[in-house]
Amino acid sequence: MTHEIEIETPESDSAAVFGAALSLYEACHEAAARDPSLNLSECYKGMDEFMREMMRVANLFEARACRHIAFEEQSEVWPYFLEDKFGAACLAVMLPGGLAQFDDSDCLRVALHLRLPVRPHVLLRLPVDVAAQNPAVGAAFSAFRIQTVRDAVEGGFTEPFTADDDPIDEEMGEPYFSLYGVGTDGLLEHIADRRTYEEAVTLASKLAPGIKFPTVPVFPLPPPPAY
Repeated sequence: MTHEIEIETPESDSAAVFGAALSLYEACHEAAARDPSLNLSECYKGMDEFMREMMRVANLFEARACRHIAFEEQSEVWPYFLEDKFGAACLAVMLPGGLAQFDDSDCLRVALHLRLPVRPHVLLRLPVDVAAQNPAVGAAFSAFRIQTVRDAVEGGFTEPFTADDDPIDEEMGEPYFSLYGVGTDGLLEHIADRRTYEEAVTLASKLAPGIKFPTVPVFPLPPPPAY
């Protein structure tokens, strides 16, 4: 996304940091219990260093969440949500012995894994897939759809960039936005590509005056409707 929203940034919540750290602590120890070859003390040259990395990860994620998560769209109590799910989400994107490498890109990976409502930001690669009905009755396209896609760095192919994809995939280029017309039979017809979501919406508005796309999409969006 290249559109950034100016919002008041909430302060980090110590209860949320504690919930995230506790969840990660338990998840790592559960992983060690399942895998006899995993020794957390050896991975971090002592359990004190493991604890420091655990707290660093929790603090980093909470700080980034305060900047990028649309908490008004989050229905669950944030500290409890992190306590329940943060540790498992972290270990879904990295090994329990690799917390020292956890960085901003991993914060995004974890947020997308948790299906958190992430605000668009110039530095974030967010998957977008949103559709709007064509207000013109009897038109060839019953709706229009905007979806993020990416080109392979090598291989010359293009594929959709979805919520299940790694946002920091080095084999794929920067996401851009494809506009599709949706026929009455539900089939998609590619119309054009645009660098930003706003440019894609502008083009759709020219093709279908009065069409109503969200001004700024917040991830995750509901799935496009069936036609």
